[in-house]
Amino acid sequence: MSLIKKLAGETAVYGLSSIIGRLLNYLLVPLYTSVLSIGEYGASSEFYAYASFAAVIFSYGMETAFFSFCQKKDSDEKVFSTAMISLLVSSTIIGILLFLLATPLSIWTKNVNREVLFYYLAFILAADAISAIPFAWLRKKNQAKRFAALRFLNILTGIVLNLFIYAFCPYMIKNGHTFFSNFYQPENGIKYMFLINAISSWIVFPFFIKEIKLLRYGFDKILWKEMMIYAYPLIFMGLAGMVNETLNRILLKNLIVDTKIAEEQIGIYSANYKLSILITLFIQAFRFAAEPFFFSRMKDENARETYAKVMNYFVIVCSLIFLVVVFYLDIFKHFLRNKTYWEGLHVVPILLMANVCLGIYYNLSIWFKLSNKTKMGAFVAIFGAVITLILNYLWIPPYGYTGSAWATLSCYASMCVVSYLLGQKYYPVPYDLKKIALFIGGALFFYALSDYLATFYAFSDYVKMGVNTILLLAYTTMIFFTMKKELYGN
Repeated sequence: MSLIKKLAGETAVYGLSSIIGRLLNYLLVPLYTSVLSIGEYGASSEFYAYASFAAVIFSYGMETAFFSFCQKKDSDEKVFSTAMISLLVSSTIIGILLFLLATPLSIWTKNVNREVLFYYLAFILAADAISAIPFAWLRKKNQAKRFAALRFLNILTGIVLNLFIYAFCPYMIKNGHTFFSNFYQPENGIKYMFLINAISSWIVFPFFIKEIKLLRYGFDKILWKEMMIYAYPLIFMGLAGMVNETLNRILLKNLIVDTKIAEEQIGIYSANYKLSILITLFIQAFRFAAEPFFFSRMKDENARETYAKVMNYFVIVCSLIFLVVVFYLDIFKHFLRNKTYWEGLHVVPILLMANVCLGIYYNLSIWFKLSNKTKMGAFVAIFGAVITLILNYLWIPPYGYTGSAWATLSCYASMCVVSYLLGQKYYPVPYDLKKIALFIGGALFFYALSDYLATFYAFSDYVKMGVNTILLLAYTTMIFFTMKKELYGN
């Protein structure tokens, strides 16, 4: 139990920067959705979908390889410097290529006259790839507070610049201070968003001086080859993962004939996806803490039992977050200032449950990283990508972004099943399937009960929230009695 508490504590520390910082970042969504048109917001989401694919190429699994080889080699510093030099060189080369291909890419993606966004993406992706190893070093050395501070600096810079550009400058221009038109022109729209992202991505590098000094340990070709053999399947896994996570934005653009309507659909879908923020933040914080934790405990005698217990608590937290968001969606929806986006609220529960499945998959997937079977992980991700492609092609034309939401849930649920079955064959972990089914099934039952009561009795918003609060307490009580013995030992 002490190990679980340790992981929970580290998740809380890593989560502090993620939750506070990303929450502040997500609070910009009301600003974006009020300043940008739905089409412009959709276009920005589309570009970040492309960026997610490019990010996999820029990083090519080196971060996970770093954690794995730090457990196998005597010198963490040598692993660090080899990984860091590799990313420095490759990011420079790929970044230059992205610059050179900006014009043909803008034509191919139907984003003519938006070449500058590809320039900004090159800077953003290079910075994120290179900084991944110093951030991984902080996690490996349990420097969670410094990690959190630098993450927060990155996000706070973006927040301040966004508020300056999208809120302060328009306000000053509106009140006759034309000087600020030097910083903000409405016709540039989403360009500022990407420029700000580039600046905030690079601002942390002066604070990595201690880590950069470790480059003196040089580049080990033999070690690098070993790391690449381990990491290259992660590239395919990452690309397949991005297919599952973001390709629906791109497919919406291409499977809906009218480009304007397509960008608006992407905007509505992406904005409502943001309402799954609480689960997204928790999963991200958990992953920051869990990956080094799982690798550091892999040689413990009872490691697999620990992993199983971690899964129970992870599912509990995700299920509670799911219920909090769906029960109080009438409050969360005001996060989207433009009411036009509210037409997409019906996909929020679907996307929330999809993210719960994704989080479970991340937990399950540790088996192929610990057992050096990353090729199997790539297979699972590609399997999910095939499901995503097929279902989006089938469901987008008749159902639009609703079809994309159901495709996302189907994909992640299928990946959970396949990953579990393969994991039990190659690296069996005694997961308590009955409890996991109870936690998720219970959450879905209480959600369905809430929806039925609200529909049947036509509650007012206040009464509905009161009923939902009672249902949430009932679910929490069920969880408490289910886990009482494990928590208190009697």
